[in-house]
Amino acid sequence: MRKLLLVNGRVVNEGAIRDLDILVVDDRIERVGGAKADAQTEVVDLAGCYVLPGLIDDQVHFREPGLTHKGSIATESLAAICGGVTSYLDMPNNTPPCIDRAGLAAKKRIAAERSYANYGFYLGATNTNLEEIKQVTARDACGIKVFMGASTGNMLVDDARTLEAIFAEAPLIVATHCEDSPMIWEAEKRARARFGEAVPISMHPTIRSAEACYKSSSLGVDLARRNDTRLHVLHLTTARELELFEAGPVARKRITVEVCAHHLWFDEAQYETLGTLIKCNPAIKTAADREALAAAVNADVIDVVATDHAPHTAKEKAHDYFGAPSGLPLVQHFLLMLLEQHKQGLFSLEKIVEKTAHNPATVFGIRDRGFIREGYVADLAVVDLTAKTPVTPANIRYKCGWSPFEGFEFGAAVVKTVLGGNVVFDRGEVLGGPQGAELAFAGR
Repeated sequence: MRKLLLVNGRVVNEGAIRDLDILVVDDRIERVGGAKADAQTEVVDLAGCYVLPGLIDDQVHFREPGLTHKGSIATESLAAICGGVTSYLDMPNNTPPCIDRAGLAAKKRIAAERSYANYGFYLGATNTNLEEIKQVTARDACGIKVFMGASTGNMLVDDARTLEAIFAEAPLIVATHCEDSPMIWEAEKRARARFGEAVPISMHPTIRSAEACYKSSSLGVDLARRNDTRLHVLHLTTARELELFEAGPVARKRITVEVCAHHLWFDEAQYETLGTLIKCNPAIKTAADREALAAAVNADVIDVVATDHAPHTAKEKAHDYFGAPSGLPLVQHFLLMLLEQHKQGLFSLEKIVEKTAHNPATVFGIRDRGFIREGYVADLAVVDLTAKTPVTPANIRYKCGWSPFEGFEFGAAVVKTVLGGNVVFDRGEVLGGPQGAELAFAGR
């Protein structure tokens, strides 16, 4: 029996901040408040640092199998725990794409050996794998990922009858990437006619426009309402799309929505300085969109904040507009970004925890995680709001080796990460090897 007692911490959980000790026995939280140590208990004094449930990132691309020159389950999950992210849900656009139960099983075998954080995987939808989708269960996958916009590999689902059938018959939550590909392709043609191949990166939010997002997301919401589908719309980027969603507690919703941390941080002005480093799909858009998205987080219209962590090599990102791939690495700096915005007065600590731990657990039915509760698994992030975290090449953990925040100093630090009752990250040092566990999802 292992016993760990965290003392003098400020616990942020379920809408409150309280000075409470936390006793962990083996992998579970035994007691919150009023705990006492015995001779076998390891006592850790947190000296007033804040204790959060470990973050659950519901959208990452860890690139394995097939694209491991960019990142791997081992490298990116290690970066995750260094940033206080203890669980992740990984996307299916690998090489080969994860579009059947055999692919899911193969990824789980890799993660069981190499993942530093807890893991779950999406089954990818295509125009031709409806029968596989109908057979998948919560034991196999966290949800069904539907690319309703152009994506990596043969995963664009653009057949109307197939989309209707997926929404009608999917046994798990449907998570969508919503952009209208025909509109994007036409915009690319217009940009090429104007600029040739030298299209400036500043055109990205015009090519992958707000209109293309709205057309697709409104279709997804309509399909879900007609079929009573449990729908989760990923990475919302525009103010206009917010009209499609309702405010309120996440547990009451059949249709939920996510925003990503970079769409809350950057706007189109940063293309001038960061260029293709912040090229992503859907595109980072206007400052007005960014402000509306942040307000929607606070108003409980947006339910989840995640990363869409998607590493590419610096060499790949150095290409011109059409040659540079979309996506950026974020999972190590995810919590730091939100804590910086907390210090700016944008988000409360309670709201950050709600959107990055409580709500992802609720949306996906993740068992015994996402809250600091007695009987729950002890996945915790300890943060110091008085410390500093400079981002340098020496402390970037992503395999790609770069970050859009290089040279920036965050005004907070992740000082400890606890995973399944074990301290796995402590003030810059990773302790031990991979210890991630497969997440369990409640049946639907």
